[in-house]
Amino acid sequence: MTTALDHLAEEARACTLCAAYLPLGPRPVFRVSDTARLLIIGQAPGTKVHASGLPFTDASGERLRGWMGIGPEQFYDATRIAILPMGFCYPGRFPKGGDLPPRGECAPAWHEKFLRLMPQIELILLVGSYAQHRYLGPGSMTDHVRAYTEHQRFMALPHPSWRTIGWETKNPWFGTEILPRLRDVVAGLK
Repeated sequence: MTTALDHLAEEARACTLCAAYLPLGPRPVFRVSDTARLLIIGQAPGTKVHASGLPFTDASGERLRGWMGIGPEQFYDATRIAILPMGFCYPGRFPKGGDLPPRGECAPAWHEKFLRLMPQIELILLVGSYAQHRYLGPGSMTDHVRAYTEHQRFMALPHPSWRTIGWETKNPWFGTEILPRLRDVVAGLK
């Protein structure tokens, strides 16, 4: 039986809203489910994810799974974890390196539609500053990450790229306070 969520996912996978700006063309990468209780909102696919068509199939994904305390089997179980990036397609690179920010058209066009059809979501992980600014408003990533309490629907995390290693060194509380909470919450949503 095809659901409204299935129809919306099919429509989003065919999206060409910002095709003219995408150097590798549109290839929306996301995962949705009407049973998942955890939603990860990240930035945008990189080239490896664009090629694989599966979210977080790169070093950042390995790091995020390590932070969450789960393996690929649990992470890619769409019945448990949904993934909606801020931009569904690879946005390209800056001339001097690093991926461009997620395209601004994507989240406003799709997120609310998907969220309405996934009311079972109990926790939303906001991975990186783009997701945090959209859902939590202005403020530094550090402040957003530190502000989590168990009674909130949102939990902010830094982007799990290698660039975060220096931030983690300067903020040891992330490893001693936030990651144990994250692992406990993720384990409780199984």
